[in-house]
Amino acid sequence: MLWGWGWRIPARIHAFWTRFWTGIEIHPGAQIGRRVVIDHGMGVVIGETAIIGDDVMLYHGVTLGASEITDGKRHPTIGNGVIIGATAVVLGPITIGDNAKIGANAVVTKDVPAGAVVIGPRGEVRS
Repeated sequence: MLWGWGWRIPARIHAFWTRFWTGIEIHPGAQIGRRVVIDHGMGVVIGETAIIGDDVMLYHGVTLGASEITDGKRHPTIGNGVIIGATAVVLGPITIGDNAKIGANAVVTKDVPAGAVVIGPRGEVRS
């Protein structure tokens, strides 16, 4: 909210203190939907241009990060009802469809269709 109002310094200060107290790093520019649950959040990182839909569950150690340094959209868009398992890494300006499930330790660098299940370090999609 502060970031959207152009209050960059107060937004950064707030983000710093919440990271200090919770172990969760959320860039103030990230857009987060309603009823998002970060379960055992230590180590969760959510990048600046990430967009997270409603009713999403993130487990500990999840990273929603960038795959390269560019201007514009660099982080993932997560649909509604998505579950992302512990220490999963979702990188780049990709889209994770509604109700998809990302398994623990998965590394996802490509779009995931709605309702799909992604497992393993290569981000293999199972329907």
